[in-house]
Amino acid sequence: MKKLTLIVAALAVLLAGCNTVRGIGQDIEKGGEAIQKATK
Repeated sequence: MKKLTLIVAALAVLLAGCNTVRGIGQDIEKGGEAIQKATK
């Protein structure tokens, strides 16, 4: 039972990490687009 709990917890952390990295990537992309529009 403890093994299953550890596996579920590890998967939750990994999925949360992926979402965080994706969010940061989107923020950087939007910042880059804003800079491009400002220079035109």
